[in-house]
Amino acid sequence: MAAESLAKCYRNRSVIDFLSTSSKRSEDEMIENELKNHLSKELTFQMPPTDPQTFVRSINEQENGVKIEFLHGTTTLAFKFQNGVIVAADSRASMGSYIGSQTVKKVIEINPYLLGTMAGGAADCSFWERVLAERCRVYELRNKERISVAAASKLLANMVYNYKGMGLSMGTMICGWDKRGPGLYYVDSDGTRMTNYMFSVGSGSTYAYGILDSGYKYDLQNEEAYDLARRAIYHATHRDAYSGGSANLYHVREDGWIKVSQDDVGKLHYQYKDAE
Repeated sequence: MAAESLAKCYRNRSVIDFLSTSSKRSEDEMIENELKNHLSKELTFQMPPTDPQTFVRSINEQENGVKIEFLHGTTTLAFKFQNGVIVAADSRASMGSYIGSQTVKKVIEINPYLLGTMAGGAADCSFWERVLAERCRVYELRNKERISVAAASKLLANMVYNYKGMGLSMGTMICGWDKRGPGLYYVDSDGTRMTNYMFSVGSGSTYAYGILDSGYKYDLQNEEAYDLARRAIYHATHRDAYSGGSANLYHVREDGWIKVSQDDVGKLHYQYKDAE
């Protein structure tokens, strides 16, 4: 009797083991077949069109139900005075109504005697001014002297002009000191290049110009020039929703540029309010 029960249990267990083994084997075969079918198909990747201009136009004209708007906002300024060039900028990165960052470095340090500013597309400005830094260094090594501010701005204008109409978004100022003294040039993504004693670029530039025009004089002392630039950036950030963060201030002198200050515009608001 015991022998028969033992034999029955053994047979039942053998059936269960067989069924589970068969199930596992069929599952493995199914996975293997799926992999074979997947790998047998040609692997394809969606590639961007070869013409960047066509691509940018397509995403702005709502083809195929896709529309991307390149919205940016910033405030940058620079002006020449008796002791060099003052450069200032806010630090807010915005994409439409979305604030991406409050700590963006919009004054780009090209070399110890040259500064560039960032307005428009952050990636475009950052990339092309890094390329400019490399070209300036190559010029130094070849010619055994520093590149002039005019030549550096011309290099940048020539580079971006080759991509005119292809979607670059860049409005920058090249500021520095060379053998001819302080230099200030404006360069944008269309290849436009011009020089003047004062520029402001960005969505808050109209507010900054109001302060600069009312307080600018060529014979400003250093502290007066610093205060004018800070006030211009503060008032621009106060009125322009796309500008904000901190007011970063630089001074380009004969012996190179220095970073003067970095002030939170919220604190500047109460500082100027209490002073009134």
